[in-house]
Amino acid sequence: MNLSGNAVRYWMQKEKIALENVLIIVDDLSLPFGQLRLKPKGSDAGHNGLKHIAVTLGTQNYARLRFGIGNDFPRGGQVDFVLGQFTDEDLKTMDERVGIACDIIKSWALAGMEITMNQFNKK
Repeated sequence: MNLSGNAVRYWMQKEKIALENVLIIVDDLSLPFGQLRLKPKGSDAGHNGLKHIAVTLGTQNYARLRFGIGNDFPRGGQVDFVLGQFTDEDLKTMDERVGIACDIIKSWALAGMEITMNQFNKK
């Protein structure tokens, strides 16, 4: 059972957070490892967590930062890949990519969506 949408709704209600102040951060199989993409809204693109959040909130109009994890897995091996260990090669660049993701989050919170997308989505 996916509880991501319920958790988002709970914290939005508890802390009285407006939807425009919510940034969802997700792993993404469709992006190469470490690629980061910030979007102001959009479809779930097959991501079960995003799908559950959209159903729970009744909208797909929430910001999301997608962190690429790649898709180097055999047919039928998606669950094991997503829940498995990162490769040694991926771990070498993990700190740098997480650091950039933190910079994106800070920029989004302080400068807004458009400026942050223009600065970071090209990298």
